[in-house]
Amino acid sequence: MTGASFNSFGIIGGGAWGTALGQTLRQAGRDVLLWAREADVVDEINTLHSNAAFLPGVRLDAGLRATATLAEIAAQEVVLMVAPAQHVRAVAGELARQLPPGRPVVICAKGLEQATSKLLGEVVAESLPGARQAVLSGPSFAADVARGLPAALSLACRDEGLGRLLAAAIGYRHFRIYWTSDPIGVELGGAVKNVLAIAAGIVEGKGFDASAHAALVTRGFAELRRFGEALGARPETLMGLSGLGDLMLTCGSPQSRNMSLGRALGQGRRLQEVLGHRRSVAEGVYTAAAIVRLAAEKGVEMPICGAVHAIVDANLSVDDAIEALLSRPQRSELG
Repeated sequence: MTGASFNSFGIIGGGAWGTALGQTLRQAGRDVLLWAREADVVDEINTLHSNAAFLPGVRLDAGLRATATLAEIAAQEVVLMVAPAQHVRAVAGELARQLPPGRPVVICAKGLEQATSKLLGEVVAESLPGARQAVLSGPSFAADVARGLPAALSLACRDEGLGRLLAAAIGYRHFRIYWTSDPIGVELGGAVKNVLAIAAGIVEGKGFDASAHAALVTRGFAELRRFGEALGARPETLMGLSGLGDLMLTCGSPQSRNMSLGRALGQGRRLQEVLGHRRSVAEGVYTAAAIVRLAAEKGVEMPICGAVHAIVDANLSVDDAIEALLSRPQRSELG
């Protein structure tokens, strides 16, 4: 599109975040069509204007429509990719048959692909080579955004003109969008914070209190900075909304799926038991393995992420993982 604005949006993913984005886009006056695999979700959005399974208690705009047909999503001016990170490749592969060349695709999922350790930008580039890519991420809970509470996010796009147009079209009075040209930094902030949030939840679940939580988040941020530097992210991006901002939010509230999962693990519950009672995805469980593998390839030390991976992969108990971290040698804080 070469005009001055975008008006129609197709959203892939009928979970909490996809629905919340659809709601705020409707508030901004955009035409929105949301795709979901679940027939019951599609029907409920269209008939009852709600999504009780993923976003309970929120009355949705009557103009927010849902579909089970990807071709209808491909016909919109902008596509938001909000499918869970581990499903992005499969959904993008299905979309590829219908998506016109040059269509903007905004990655709104957070994570790395577990099987390949690739960033989602790489996955989308391989699956949708003709798409123009952007990334949207930052400190925002779906329920807050859907209810119209203030939030601010980063939108990253290497094409400055496209990035500014997308930011203007997606943003709204309570939904502030800040543009950047560093998609790697924005992606990494959103991916790594999910793993660190599991660790923060474990700290809370074990009853270690505020001092341990502050130490965990601070040293976790040091891991994110080292990882980002190795992959070419800008330090200032990781200090911003999609890095430090999202880390503070996700590690500091039980609304976070990843933190609440970690808290349950810290209280002694088994991973499969916790996951079995959830319909929403805690991406950090799957991203941890990808981060640890990629960090090893790049020679980056990430002990906290490594401990989370060992716990969710059932190779190490929570207590043994904590003991291993506390037994590490003292070192320079800058190391």
